[in-house]
Order: sequence, then structure tokens, then C-alpha cells
Amino acid sequence: MSVQQRRREIVRRLHRDGYVEAKKLSVELGVDASTIRRDLDGLVRSGQAERTHGGARPVGGAAFEVPYAVKEFEHRRQKVAIARHAAKRVHEGDSVILDSGSTTFQVAVALRHVPDLTFITNDLRIATLLAGVPGVRLFLAGGELLNTVYTLIGPRATDFFSDFSATWSFLGADAVDPAAGITNTNTLEVPVKRAMLAASATSVVVADSTKFGTRTLARVADLDEVDVLVTDPGLDPARAAEYGAAFEIAELDD
Repeated sequence: MSVQQRRREIVRRLHRDGYVEAKKLSVELGVDASTIRRDLDGLVRSGQAERTHGGARPVGGAAFEVPYAVKEFEHRRQKVAIARHAAKRVHEGDSVILDSGSTTFQVAVALRHVPDLTFITNDLRIATLLAGVPGVRLFLAGGELLNTVYTLIGPRATDFFSDFSATWSFLGADAVDPAAGITNTNTLEVPVKRAMLAASATSVVVADSTKFGTRTLARVADLDEVDVLVTDPGLDPARAAEYGAAFEIAELDD
């Protein structure tokens, strides 16, 4: 495992658990304690962690957004398959709201060659991708930037989406649970996501199977408030019924 891969894994665990212990990381990642200390110090310098006695925690001691540079490499094959499956329902002339995130970015990739589409997004990476595609009509939200994930949030972004009536919305999710519904780590993103749901005729949540059966801090929507859920085959088929009739599993490419 390279330095970059190891630090991505440490950040992932910080996001998941809210704390990492240096000794445990050393054993589980197969490196000596001094290497882990250097990794943690590097994450502190980059503003992704705070040191504690014997380990580290997220900045501020609370859950935080995993940087896009980490997210885009996690479960990439699954995200591409999910995006391609979800994108098949979009047709020429449709209008499409794209939530921020690495899976919705792959939806944008899958849709960029469909003619005469209108895209509406709060994700700077998605906007940059689509800005160079001929024939695309693109609307980008204003608001405050969450710079590590290239996401625009706040009242201006929320109000922006209320002015649209789109054919589709594609939303990512930090967690999906039968009881808790769709939840998100960062409370600041929730009003924007709910505005996206309200602004579309049909909503599609795209999330890899590791997100299912978990819940995070802030409620976005109940399962019956979204029209379609798309994930990968990593979810236990026996549990799929818990997520309703609109649940779909994308096939992984060989």
C-alpha cells in the first residue's frame, strides 16, 4: 500500500468511526508506528485531522466531509456501473439535476453524449466536465463553497434550485437505511438536497452498497420520498426488499 493509499484509508476510517488509534492502524495496515505517526501528522498539516493522545480525530471532533480526492477512488468500479445503469432512463431533451459527489460525477460522464440535455448542478467538478461538451445547456448554483468536495451550499444554492422544474434529479447519499431513510454527514448540504428533490419530477438516489444499512447525522428524505434507488450487487439480495419496490441493482462490467 502506497503512502497515498494508506492516508486515504485513514481518512476513510476517520469519517466512518470518528477516531483512529495509531497502534491499531499500525497493526491493521502493516506498517510500523513511526510511519503511522508521519501519516497522521501529514493529515493534520493538510487540515484533515486533529491529533489526540494515541491517535487522531476529525477536525473539530465531529464528522466531516471526506475530500473528493479520497471519494473518487473508493469503489470506483461500482460507482461507474451504478451511474451507467441510472443514466439509461434519461432521454434527449430532458433536464437533469445532478447533486454533488463522486457517483453523480459518473452520472454526468455517462450522460455527456446524450443530445440536447439541460444540466443543473451545485458541483464544480461536474460543471467543469460538462462545460466543454458541445450542445449542453448548463446551470450552476451559487452559494458558499465546501472546497474539499467542490460543492456549493447555503441559502443561495437552495433558492437557486427552487426556480427549476426538471425531468430528473440524481442524488448521492452518505447512508441509506430502511428506517432512517437517506441521511447525510454534513447538515449544511441537506437543504440543497431537499430543494433538488422538490425541483424534479423523478428522483434517483445513486449510492454504492457500502452505504446501505447505515445512517449518519442529518436526515435528507424518507425512502418513500425518492422514486428510485440504484446500487451495486454488493448488497445482500435478501435485504433488498427492505428498501422498497423502486430498488434497482446495477450489473458490474467484466
